[in-house]
Amino acid sequence: MFFEVLIAKTQQAEIGLAKSGDGFSWDYQGIVLSEPFHLSYPYVFQWKNDFYMLPESLAAHEVRLYKAVEFPHRWQFASTLLRGNYADASLFRAQDRWWMMTTGERQGAIKSDNLRLFHADDLLGEWQEHPSSPVVRDDLRSARPGGRVTVLPDGRVIRFAQDDEKIYGHAVHAFEITRLSVTEYAEQECSGNPVLAPGDRHWNRSGMHTVDPHLLDDGRWLACVDGQCIYVRLRRDTR
Repeated sequence: MFFEVLIAKTQQAEIGLAKSGDGFSWDYQGIVLSEPFHLSYPYVFQWKNDFYMLPESLAAHEVRLYKAVEFPHRWQFASTLLRGNYADASLFRAQDRWWMMTTGERQGAIKSDNLRLFHADDLLGEWQEHPSSPVVRDDLRSARPGGRVTVLPDGRVIRFAQDDEKIYGHAVHAFEITRLSVTEYAEQECSGNPVLAPGDRHWNRSGMHTVDPHLLDDGRWLACVDGQCIYVRLRRDTR
């Protein structure tokens, strides 16, 4: 499991690693990717015989791809896929093409209320923006990517979105992509939303904002999720 680690001294995030034999008990392995700029949202995937990571590198004003030289501990920079202010880029492969969903810049500032869509023949590009992009506009509830875009065994494609309408990372909604080509895009909201919502425990009392599902060899699903608990410190006036 790869995840963002916030370094208290610098207030900058790096990518950490933990291992587990059963998916419940985890052993922290340390930092596996560090840069002079903030990293988060590590999107790890396998293509052919190699492993890749697409962390959010908004602070570098690039969408940067890394390749494992010794999985899972050692990574090296492979390529810049896009230049600009993009957050939470999420890749998937469908119809023999690569697709990328990301919250994109608008008028020079990052916005979480629009979802940009890009596509490419090859993983390393050239990446082109879809003619319908942004495919979600002016909607804090459904624009920002909220985890791995999942291609089901029957070919259906499900994307997850952070609900930032109330606060950042309040819940996660699922949407099925019903039409996808280099010229067309359509989606519909899945029933049962939100798929993740605030809980009654310490770690997810304020919200949940990403989900990473994986289909196991035995047909079961294993998913990693995260949550947050926001504290409000009350100041007592003693005057």
